[in-house]
Amino acid sequence: MIKIKYTFVLLFVAIVATVSCEKNNDDGPDPTPPRDRGEEAIRAQAEIEAFLETHFYNYEDFQADPENFKIKFDTIAGDNASKTPLMQQVDFLEVADVEEPSVIYKLYYLKVREGGGEFPHFSDNTFNTYEGRLMNLDLFDSSVIPVKFNLVDAPPARGIIRGLQQAIIQFRGAANVIENPDGTLTFEDFGIGAVFIPSGLAYYNYPPATGGLNAYDQLIFSFELFESEIADHDGDGIPSYMEDLNGNGILLDDDTDGDGTPNYLDDDDDNDGRLTKFEIEIDADGNITFPDTNGNGTPDYLDPTI
Repeated sequence: MIKIKYTFVLLFVAIVATVSCEKNNDDGPDPTPPRDRGEEAIRAQAEIEAFLETHFYNYEDFQADPENFKIKFDTIAGDNASKTPLMQQVDFLEVADVEEPSVIYKLYYLKVREGGGEFPHFSDNTFNTYEGRLMNLDLFDSSVIPVKFNLVDAPPARGIIRGLQQAIIQFRGAANVIENPDGTLTFEDFGIGAVFIPSGLAYYNYPPATGGLNAYDQLIFSFELFESEIADHDGDGIPSYMEDLNGNGILLDDDTDGDGTPNYLDDDDDNDGRLTKFEIEIDADGNITFPDTNGNGTPDYLDPTI
């Protein structure tokens, strides 16, 4: 079990800061054009796979004391020559590039412990501790206090980078949370993992101004997932994950009324002048139903004729 004082600490992690993509307005030279995303994906995968073949994590420490465990990486060499390489212990997802969907990344992640609670949705808020490292294992960001991650990876409600988002939703939060008399919380059976993120699912050629990151850096995030909460970004009564109408895990391309504001940020999804929250029904248990008054197969909140 682990006790953490965070009842009143809901910090937003530094890596959620929006990175400006606007062209410089000074008289200096234009930014260097970005690299070809397909070619960069190949280079990134090779770099990550080389790391996974030559490094291990402290799995023996987890076996000895899983409740006080922190992921550490090291090189397979010398006294560690017999360690099991990460490549034999990771899983992977195939994740499409948002800018160029034809470019597919192999996103490797390490599931030390899945966790015993609920899986978060791709648009939820989660509470995590974490470490962010470069491929040479230099630390560039971390928090030992649980911070609130907004998992949405789309502006203007900018959240964490896509590679970290896609990895976190493979884990569960704690199976049980106990509030202690001293104000701390005890988490039982929470998720523990890491992800190895190619630049195209991180910052690509626009790294944050702080942290010492460079363009096209591959990143490593290790994390603990304690809890999650379902997000409703526009407060219309419909959880944001349910506003992904085409089911592709991306919220920006669901804009029923074509007004330029995606449904998850639009409190009148069909632009009929009646707010979405008045065109749905929510019972005392929080269950949502979607009336279809005229029976045309389109629920009222998406039907501008109602």
